[in-house]
Amino acid sequence: MDFPNSICKNLLDNFYEGVYFLDTSKKVIYWNKSAEKITGFTSEIALANCIDMLAHIDENGDNLCEVRCPVTQTLSDGMIREEEVFFRHKEGHRVPVSVRIIPIRDETGTIVGAVEVFVDNSPHAALYSELEQLKDKANIDKLTALFTRSYGEFLLSAKVSECRKGGQSIGVLFADIDNFKNVNDVYGHEVGDLVLKMVAKTLASNVRNGDHVIRWGGEEIIILFSGCFDSVKLERIANKLRVLVQQSEVRTMEQTITVTISMGATLANENDTNETIVKRADDLMYQSKRAGRNRVTIG
Repeated sequence: MDFPNSICKNLLDNFYEGVYFLDTSKKVIYWNKSAEKITGFTSEIALANCIDMLAHIDENGDNLCEVRCPVTQTLSDGMIREEEVFFRHKEGHRVPVSVRIIPIRDETGTIVGAVEVFVDNSPHAALYSELEQLKDKANIDKLTALFTRSYGEFLLSAKVSECRKGGQSIGVLFADIDNFKNVNDVYGHEVGDLVLKMVAKTLASNVRNGDHVIRWGGEEIIILFSGCFDSVKLERIANKLRVLVQQSEVRTMEQTITVTISMGATLANENDTNETIVKRADDLMYQSKRAGRNRVTIG
């Protein structure tokens, strides 16, 4: 399949959305500038690979390239498809995207390829970029670009106060990277820092506007959820985040490193203080550790 003419290519190169073209073997034959920006993969890398390099998964952690690849389906039946998926960024973390897959036909109507158009659904995409530029500020953690504990305590106080006055409910999720000491001992602290940054980016990319992700200390991360929450919704969101971390990775020259997280999640009540709600979430997280790790405990 020949690529469209230079005028079309120049137009696509300036799209806000990520756009790429595939042939019938799912080999990438065009990759625009926004696709580079959203995925981290340059056009040169993309053109040397098939789209499976992004390892699309759904929120249950199922690899769509293995179980029900929407591109393969469109190449087969010619149907336009739309999906909400999570791909693996070049740096290893998971990014939520909306994709639209459209078949490409030749003059005889034969399917000769497909085009996928996708947008970054991360509500923190612009915020995260902004935070990266503010690492020298006191309320931003320099390694992960998450909020610092001191600023997190300020945010939590404000939310707890609002809750006690009858405002919106809040959820607190306490996450800890499993066996993180072993990562540092085996691979060194430099790789350990990469793993921590990967986990932080995955979590920060997959929460909503108005939620806050905080580096509480070491490999501990707290997420503050605002809005009308119940325990069922909190558990569903926590498990989605847990699966996305499990499906992320850090690649070095020698190996690919994956980690899991144990989580404790709880809803604030009108009698809570900063200390009581964080301790409850922390205790629940340790219940997850004792139960085998890589799980969520709600209480």
